[in-house]
Amino acid sequence: MAFVVLISTTSFAVTKHFCGGTLVDIAFFDEVSTCGMENQKTSSNSISGCSIVKKDCCNDVQLLIDGQDELQLQVDKISFEQQVFISSFIYTHINLFEGLENNVSSYEEYKPPLVIRQIFKIDEMYLI
Repeated sequence: MAFVVLISTTSFAVTKHFCGGTLVDIAFFDEVSTCGMENQKTSSNSISGCSIVKKDCCNDVQLLIDGQDELQLQVDKISFEQQVFISSFIYTHINLFEGLENNVSSYEEYKPPLVIRQIFKIDEMYLI
């Protein structure tokens, strides 16, 4: 139960780095390492006075998973049907293994039958 509470209240982030549509790196709780393509300079054409800017082929995708902030543990508001179920479950579970150590087998007192003939040899068929 403590493990479930710990996992449900923990928040974390998953960050992915894509370069040209290809996944390069995944990081949990940390920043991703990049491929170095975002550091390249953009080319500009100074002859005609206009500049050409290339689109960056890299992008980062971040997935944030938020945990619960409040835990609602209300045991005092249990309906009658739930109380009946809980009490019957506990009663059957406690009495589930009662008396297993006194389990007596009725076959221990009987001896196996005596073998008069070898029946498996009488019923055999041989193909020639």
